[in-house]
This record gives sequence, structure tokens and C-alpha cells, in this order.
Amino acid sequence: MKTVDVVAAIIVHEGKIFATQRGYGEFKDGWEFPGGKVEPGETPEQALVREIHEELDCSIEIERHFCTVDYDYPTFHLHMGCYLAHVSDGAPKLLEHEAARWLGASTLDSVDWLPADLQIIDQLKAERVAQ
Repeated sequence: MKTVDVVAAIIVHEGKIFATQRGYGEFKDGWEFPGGKVEPGETPEQALVREIHEELDCSIEIERHFCTVDYDYPTFHLHMGCYLAHVSDGAPKLLEHEAARWLGASTLDSVDWLPADLQIIDQLKAERVAQ
């Protein structure tokens, strides 16, 4: 099975976490943490900064690695490095996603997360990242 290496940003602002709804592809309409594929020659952190700029037209500062998710979808294996971050310049604009929400602890379960991203929610709750 093919492995796809991706990175995801858990963007935190004032106790809320930024979630995006996919606007294209096989998983259209599913909710996820924004990010994308790591290109050859990039570190995961470089890839994440680039992807957020391309997808959301803003800059982020990565605080730390949060977790790594390995998930088997029917046609590929996803290896996803997840990083806590905050917006350092600009404000997120939806260039590729169809919707976005800032979610607090009580609303983290209010969207239909993609299966791989769903694995992150329990850890976010346990570490009280969202308020």
C-alpha cells in the first residue's frame, strides 16, 4: 500500500482550534486540520508553513510537534505529523476549503472529522488544548 506523508497544523487562537472543510477530492466536505503533502527536500515544518500559506494565505509559527497519526484509508496509508501553531501574520482566508470554524472544547465534536483527523481530537481534549 502506498504511503502518503503529510503535515497538519493545529492552529490555536484564544483557546479555539481552527478546522477546515475540504472543498475538493475524494474526501470533499470532510473536516480536517489544514496542511498537505511534504515535498522532496522539505522538512515537515517547512512543508507546513508552505501549505498554510498556499491554502490560507497567512503565516504561522509552529510551536511544537503535537502527535503523529498513522491511518490506513482503503487506497493508501496516511502518515501525518501534527503540529501546534498560531497565526503570526495575516488572517486565514479560504483559498481551497469550502468552510472553516474556530472550535472550542465544547464544540470539537460538532463537525464531521475525517477519520485520520478524528484520532487527534481525544488527545486535544486530554491535553486541554482547546478551551
